[in-house]
Amino acid sequence: MRNLLALTAFALAFVLGAGVVWHFTHRSDALPDAPALILKVREVARLETLDVSLYKKIDFQPDPREAKTVWGAVTQWAKYALRPPQGKAIVFAVAHLGLDLRKLDASGLRVSGRKVEVVLPQVETKVELRPAETEIIGSNLDSAQTAQLFERARNAFEAEVTADQGLQKKARSSAQQSLRSLFLGLGFTEVSFVDKLSPEPVRG
Repeated sequence: MRNLLALTAFALAFVLGAGVVWHFTHRSDALPDAPALILKVREVARLETLDVSLYKKIDFQPDPREAKTVWGAVTQWAKYALRPPQGKAIVFAVAHLGLDLRKLDASGLRVSGRKVEVVLPQVETKVELRPAETEIIGSNLDSAQTAQLFERARNAFEAEVTADQGLQKKARSSAQQSLRSLFLGLGFTEVSFVDKLSPEPVRG
């Protein structure tokens, strides 16, 4: 008798478990189509995926400006010959790597049943200098030359981060993880991030 009851309970649990699995894998909830899904993705707007702290010690000597008069050229030459402007600084910055999802459109997303294919936009890099943390060392630069130093430093940081394939890959992986969670939460069961959408199936 006990064996029969145990067998019955096991069978009942199996049926209930199968019912739960069937419910969640065959539920009739309407999934968003591609245009609706794009709108939901764009609600995120810009997805900040990675912040990187940067610093660099740099030496800077601005080029002489072109003088408008002969005497101006003489003065400029004397200034650079007797006391050439130069500066040293330890510049701190933060690089923000992110994806602008407003650029995602129908050419970069396809919905096929419960499967989503996504072509992500390129990672964008924005560098924000930290003037309060920057340390100026032995500088005789004027304010305009100091601003020029900071702008060149910012451009150099941006080029360095953009060329760093490891950071670019890490930023894309972070974005993919966030979007995969979004799509799975909406009811999709398969999410693929691709470089190019696969061809549309031919329908007879």
